[in-house]
Amino acid sequence: MQATGAVVGFVYLLSCAATAQLSPDVREYVKFDAQFIAITGARVIDGTGATPRTGQTILIRDDKIESIGTSSIPSGAKVIDATGRTVLPGLIDMHGHIFYTAGNVYHKDGSLAMGGITLNEMLYTYPRLYLAAGVTSVRTTGAIEPYTDLNLKKWIDRGMVPGPKMDVTSPYMEGEGTMFPQMHELTSPADAQKTAAYWADEGVTSFKAYMNITRAELKALIDEAHSRGLKVTGHLCSVTSREAAALGIDNLEHGPIAVDTEFVVNKVPDKCPPFVDMLDAQARVDVNGPMVQQITDDLIRHHVAVTSTLSVYELDVPSHLPIRKEVTDAMLPESLASYMAARKRANGDPRWLMRLQKEMEWERAFCAAGGKLLAGSDPTGVGAILGGDLAGYGMQRELELLVEAGFTPLQAIHIATQENAEFLGRSDQIGTIAPGKQADLVIVEGDPSTDIADIEKVETVFKGGVAYDPVKLAESVRGMVGLR
Repeated sequence: MQATGAVVGFVYLLSCAATAQLSPDVREYVKFDAQFIAITGARVIDGTGATPRTGQTILIRDDKIESIGTSSIPSGAKVIDATGRTVLPGLIDMHGHIFYTAGNVYHKDGSLAMGGITLNEMLYTYPRLYLAAGVTSVRTTGAIEPYTDLNLKKWIDRGMVPGPKMDVTSPYMEGEGTMFPQMHELTSPADAQKTAAYWADEGVTSFKAYMNITRAELKALIDEAHSRGLKVTGHLCSVTSREAAALGIDNLEHGPIAVDTEFVVNKVPDKCPPFVDMLDAQARVDVNGPMVQQITDDLIRHHVAVTSTLSVYELDVPSHLPIRKEVTDAMLPESLASYMAARKRANGDPRWLMRLQKEMEWERAFCAAGGKLLAGSDPTGVGAILGGDLAGYGMQRELELLVEAGFTPLQAIHIATQENAEFLGRSDQIGTIAPGKQADLVIVEGDPSTDIADIEKVETVFKGGVAYDPVKLAESVRGMVGLR
């Protein structure tokens, strides 16, 4: 049966109701067990971008927010004193994954061998880390083991394992020439249409086009997805941003300065240029020049959203990223050793930092011009140097980098909550703090509206009205990321 947007939304509501029934494996991480909760004395950042309100009481009944204000506390409520703390909506990661690198294979000259990147599914660790860091919803944005992701979503929805609400994206819709042996290579537009139809029937809620897809294959994918009320995003290379916009793509990942190949001189249509040419062109492009302005105008005119993933591109500049104990504690010892060695080997090529800074500048300008900016983390660990971007923690870092890019903390939180929810078609359920919404909330120590680094100080995470203990969740996966 074909899945429409309405059907997907109905299934989502059913799955939220199911979270009331939790297995012992999930209850182990529950911090407060009550159907009626009053969070008192809180500073509330509601996700809309509005000025925070202080001294607020939030009433939660079952899985919903009942009220927000300064009223007295009804009898029978479990009281949580949030004085000196901030409550904000659960973060929504629009570029999440459930996999991590299993290690790369290189030639003797240091170049990557064909099929040299393999990936392990993080079925156990990643759902817990997302939740521990305050990420209550995630779009997987490309699957390596799609049936694993679909089953994981089902198990989370049924209360069998802890984790965020999941929108499962298709396997990578990739063309000929992939670096990943776990990806199917499309052979034609007909293959793209057939593959998209199959995975829509299996239950994915969006599609991810990848680097070597052709324009004809991308058009077939978009047409099939749209016929079912589903959206397509892409991390593109063979197809430029403007070409994809003209074909009707809904979303582009990473931002044009980080991935667009239109800047490469003599680019061949439907072919991904050599990486060194891409990096050089992207690092040296004029963000205020006519070519970039044309890209910006086309994306806005075609209503194409762009997902910021600054947290993964920062990893190309190890000196820019502080080592965080929570991240290193979570990593398998072998994964940690590989990551730390890669940081030391980084050659300091200035083009990496130039590209990151230009992407930051472009994202700020794109928003100012009326573009739809989303936020995600891309916690894949592909390439040893990228191994420091983990589920949950990478999303916290993404908000910090948006602030570094020039957004206010409230704007960054708004992008990671309400803007992301609106793109998913879930803004009536999640993304802001308001009566009637799902009780997906994060309590943090301090005030991230004045110091965005406080986003890391997570004390309690509510998903569907259930309060989870982030310390227990993080401890349960210590030393495991990279293994399972």
